[in-house]
Amino acid sequence: MPSEVTRILDVIVPEVFTPYTILRTMQLSALYQSGIVVNDPAFDALASQGGSSLINMPYWADLSGDSEIMDDTGNVTTAKIGTGQDMARKQARARAWAANNLAGYLAGDDPMRVIGDLVAGYWTREMQTILIAQLAGVFGAASMAGNVLDITALAGNAAKISSSAFIDATQLLGDAKGQLTGFVMHSATEAALAKLQLIQYAVTIGETVVLASTPTGASDRVPFFMGHRVIVDDGCPVDTENGVYTSYIFGEGAFALGNGTPTGIQLTETYRNSLSLAGEDDLITRKVFLLHPRGVKWTETDVAAKYPTNTELKTATNWTRVYDSKKIRIVKFLHKL
Repeated sequence: MPSEVTRILDVIVPEVFTPYTILRTMQLSALYQSGIVVNDPAFDALASQGGSSLINMPYWADLSGDSEIMDDTGNVTTAKIGTGQDMARKQARARAWAANNLAGYLAGDDPMRVIGDLVAGYWTREMQTILIAQLAGVFGAASMAGNVLDITALAGNAAKISSSAFIDATQLLGDAKGQLTGFVMHSATEAALAKLQLIQYAVTIGETVVLASTPTGASDRVPFFMGHRVIVDDGCPVDTENGVYTSYIFGEGAFALGNGTPTGIQLTETYRNSLSLAGEDDLITRKVFLLHPRGVKWTETDVAAKYPTNTELKTATNWTRVYDSKKIRIVKFLHKL
């Protein structure tokens, strides 16, 4: 009897695989686990709906003006509550793999789970790349200048990242700085801070969580810097010629995520090319989603096709701030090491 051959078509059930991959992608994402990116069910619905790829998001402005002194005559002056308009951009991406790329995993005891983890890991890295591309465009906008600290022109150690400079960066939000909870940095920045023993790691020992600069005997270590969760991503911009590194400080919910399941688009498909001399199985995955920095409006100024590329996400003219600077839970920090 010939041995049975496991094929992608045999183990991938799109109706099960798609939600598993979406969930697993968020589980693997440090940005999601740290709370910087928050999956909003309302955004899921917006990403799933048909029609325009531009999502209008009106919001109420905060109340302002001085209170009035009470008197036994006259009426209090009424004021209107203001409104504003934020706008998010629906995005869509696709990626396919041939069976020869996955063949080594098809013999596993649960091949769908193994392949699902591989696909989820890919999309986790891809979504992080997309977020970093958006940040380049967001902070290229002149309206975001109030959320940028650049110390690289200072002399000597004053141009280098330090606890003091970090405090100056968070102070850009003034009395709203307490909402900043995460710190995204290049691995070289993390290494420089670790050498100075400024990185602490939250390590779970039994049921106790402890912080240590040089933890040993623990595989699950979550890094922190001055109480802020550290996310390491080499997609953070680096000017190697001038030794300038870009880091980002975030607050929880700075980005809203919507995972779309639109009608008419198959998010997971398998394909068997029977005409191939050796036979070929393909796995195709697609993502339709919203990933939006809250309070920074997408302007749709420079988009050539139906959905924006990473280059277009980096284009400053596609973004403009609509919230007050203090309410934008992101700070850009340029420094040396």
